[in-house]
Amino acid sequence: MISIRFLATASLLAMASLPIAAEAKTSTSTATKQEPAMTNQTSHDLSLERLFASPSIAGPSPRGVKLSPDGRYLTLLRNRDDDRERYDLWGFDRENGQWTMLVDSEKLGSGRALSEAEKMQRERLRIGDLKGIVTYEWAADGKSILVPLDGDLYLARLDGTVQRLTDTEEAELNPALSKTGAYISFVRDGQLYAGDVGAEARAITPKEGDTVQWGVAEFVAQEEMDRHKGFWWSPDDRRIAVARVDEAPVGIVTRASIGASGTKTFEQRYPAAGTPNADVQLFVMDPNGGNRVKVDLGPNEDIYVARVNWAPDGKTLYVQRENRDQTQLDMLSVDPATGKSSILFSEKARDKSWINLTDNYRFLDDGSLIWWSERSGFGHLYHFSKGKWQQLTSGDWVVTSLDGLDQKTGRVTFTANRDDVLATQVYALNLADPSHIEMLSDPAYVNNAKMDDAGKTLIVSRSSQNQPPQSYLADAEGKRLTWIEENALTADHPYAPYLASHRPTQFGTVKAEDGTPLHYMMITPKLEKGKIYPVIFSHYGGPHVQVVTKAWQGGLPQAIVDKGYIYFAIDNRGSNNRGVDFESAIWHAMGSVEVSDQKQGAKYLKSLPFVDADKIAIYGWSYGGYMTLKMLEEDPGFYAAGIAGAPVTRWELYDTHYTERYMGNPTRDKAAYDASSAIPEADKITDPMLLIHGLADDNVVFENSSELIGKLQHDAVPFEMMLYPGQTHSVKGPKISVHVWDTIFDFLKDKGVAPDSAD
Repeated sequence: MISIRFLATASLLAMASLPIAAEAKTSTSTATKQEPAMTNQTSHDLSLERLFASPSIAGPSPRGVKLSPDGRYLTLLRNRDDDRERYDLWGFDRENGQWTMLVDSEKLGSGRALSEAEKMQRERLRIGDLKGIVTYEWAADGKSILVPLDGDLYLARLDGTVQRLTDTEEAELNPALSKTGAYISFVRDGQLYAGDVGAEARAITPKEGDTVQWGVAEFVAQEEMDRHKGFWWSPDDRRIAVARVDEAPVGIVTRASIGASGTKTFEQRYPAAGTPNADVQLFVMDPNGGNRVKVDLGPNEDIYVARVNWAPDGKTLYVQRENRDQTQLDMLSVDPATGKSSILFSEKARDKSWINLTDNYRFLDDGSLIWWSERSGFGHLYHFSKGKWQQLTSGDWVVTSLDGLDQKTGRVTFTANRDDVLATQVYALNLADPSHIEMLSDPAYVNNAKMDDAGKTLIVSRSSQNQPPQSYLADAEGKRLTWIEENALTADHPYAPYLASHRPTQFGTVKAEDGTPLHYMMITPKLEKGKIYPVIFSHYGGPHVQVVTKAWQGGLPQAIVDKGYIYFAIDNRGSNNRGVDFESAIWHAMGSVEVSDQKQGAKYLKSLPFVDADKIAIYGWSYGGYMTLKMLEEDPGFYAAGIAGAPVTRWELYDTHYTERYMGNPTRDKAAYDASSAIPEADKITDPMLLIHGLADDNVVFENSSELIGKLQHDAVPFEMMLYPGQTHSVKGPKISVHVWDTIFDFLKDKGVAPDSAD
């Protein structure tokens, strides 16, 4: 459930697509001044039909921006103006300044339907609605690119030629080139295949039955641990570390995928909280499958293989082993020749807290390690060398990503919220003097970055409340070299017709019951004297997520405001990027402090003279849907109405790694699970409530809603419901999204929770 917020966050990740131009001067765009451009334009309200149509009102949204190994080419996946969900592969030659479409997904693709396994993998990545090319990988020599498309693999070269590598009915999952580029590898029908690039690959692992798969990440690794790989090539291509996943211990859930014209049932292995996980083992083998040795992961088999990495010299394999309770993470040092392991160091959670997994670490050529830890109470960077720790960053703020490292100069580049918890910036320090931290980005924006392997070139993405996402190429000091996507709000920008009605976002804090400051954001219509306005109070509430930032919020809040509502959101205790104590407030107590803190936000709204205190509607999806139910149950009559989208209703129905991290194991902590459930007190809901769920949801399975429906009906509690055949957890699309929000607005109007003009 790490990344299952609905719609409200999808637009934050979008980047726009305009031609690259050399940049020699400091930008003087209106975005830098934090005011919308073109204020003399005629005002247009943003309709739902336009909001979800193509092209995206935020501008085109390329994905997967990468630099070639030699740094000459910049590549990205660019979506089409007439189909915002379809992506093609484009390349930019930095020497001649020319863009080229390297692979046209429509011309090259076969249109073959994706396998169920690939559909599920895409759902785990939250890209199930995308078409065309969704990922790619540069070859080590910088002359070709591996492109998966429609279940097969292609090798695209920079001269425009494309070689088809596979042509099978079965899908090739998790395709990868080896580190030197000599081999291609992928998973097919539960086996790992490998072979010379251009030659036919062969299976290098055995076929062991329906429950065993080689080279894949198990369900919870993909869904909750952000580990999507199941095999790892050594730097010299001599060995491969391969996961063997046996799902036989995992309980079977008969999941019905109910479509508009038929129903399919799937016997899905789903590790619900408190039940057995998959048996995950790790082996190291030669590229042909020979010399296979089993990695010693310790005597306790009920653990998680969290991360796997090779040392830069290929002589050591590092494995992060996490205990089932997620309170200890051991870094194992493994001999790839024998599989023998030893503990290099251990990371332990604070009392009544947990370990947050991360990719913010880097092994150096000298054998040392840059490591991210919350041991100080906030996420910071450390240098581990020769058995000793040096803290590189410190303070009551959080490093959100390790972006790059120049090993020759010792320069470490990272993103953090040091100067503003609502606006991350890019910084750099030197290992020789980490006390001096330099800001590399513009504080008028929310910034994120990544770097090339050498730590020499930055790719910065940024946005603000008035500027849709932009991206640019910069040197190691942060100086912009060229725009990747400037996305200027000029007359031909898709959002231009709506700039005149664009409303600014206001930020502030209210206090929780214990005095903790909670950040909120609010967007209001242009206020008229003496008039009061209804509110759509959007919430998520769950851990590992921060909703309130100064980034571009997308079109949905603006469309809500255009309809005459105030849009409001607040980050409660338990949410992300405020430190261990702030997030750990929900330990073994989901549905407690989050509900209280959200109520404090509503109390603040009711104190405002321009808010209609009798028309505050709460809306949330997934964990936010769960929050809607708990808020309605806790304070009947306090809110005017509630919308619960795809809610978890009983945490025993959700998966092991997510749920047990926060709630413990239900076999030991039953009281905590009972208190957190939205089912027992559902009969307390007296306010109008709309329940929404996709009937093919394999994440928050429909049983969550069906159990709630049964409880409400049994207790004669009135409610309304909208179900979506064939839709998974997100329930979205150009037309479906319009239907979802039309349903919500019609529901609110029918219940008298609408602007006066809509009553």
